[in-house]
Amino acid sequence: MACLYHFCDSMKMKFVLVFAILAFFIGIYVGTQKTTTTINVYNYTKPVEFVKYEPVKFENSSFSYIHIPAVDEDGNGLMTTLSVQVVPGTGRILVNIDKLFFWTDTQASIRTSRSVAANITGINLSNYDIIYTIETNATAVEGPSAGAALTIATIAALQHKQINQSVAITGTINHDGTIGPVGNVMEKAKAAKESGAELFLVPLLQSKETTYETYRYCEKIGVAEICTTERRPKKVDISEEAKIKTIEVENIQEALKYFLID
Repeated sequence: MACLYHFCDSMKMKFVLVFAILAFFIGIYVGTQKTTTTINVYNYTKPVEFVKYEPVKFENSSFSYIHIPAVDEDGNGLMTTLSVQVVPGTGRILVNIDKLFFWTDTQASIRTSRSVAANITGINLSNYDIIYTIETNATAVEGPSAGAALTIATIAALQHKQINQSVAITGTINHDGTIGPVGNVMEKAKAAKESGAELFLVPLLQSKETTYETYRYCEKIGVAEICTTERRPKKVDISEEAKIKTIEVENIQEALKYFLID
């Protein structure tokens, strides 16, 4: 009986081993089949070529442009140029960029800007295509802070009005037309001033900002001198620091009063 039990145990071990080997190869086969049908790898060897956009004149079309203060990937202030062209179409939003890394939050701002512009003007945009073109010397401009400017340029194009180029604005755009807060206001204000702007519009409570100055404080303790680095807050007025008149605006309707020229 002992030999019979031993024989049975041996057969069980062999069965488990064979089952494990079969399961291993079946797993490899299934995994390979799934991978080859769900993952596609593309090897692009030809670089993408960007074609610079020039506004095309269509019958019953309109065009506007606005200069927008922004910051690049290193936090430096710069000016970008946005142009908006409205042409007969089917309600599409078309975006053209020249050698610019385009962030998804900017795309979201464009969609919101189009919606707000439609609400303010009362124009049904299902019969029009809107072409947005952004040009800049930077390789990357991120953040939704161009939302207010996008909306103003869209409204100007829809209403066939000119934009006062001596005015600049920064601020996000909300679905109800209010203008939201942004960062790097000082850098944008200085960029606007350097570009020739005379008036800079900012969101509520952002005409002043807090900066921090670094100081080195040393004291003698016994025979040793101990030094520490301290940061002291300082309230800065954007108008005085950037040398440009700065006005806070709550919504797009307020901002339009400074921008649109009949």
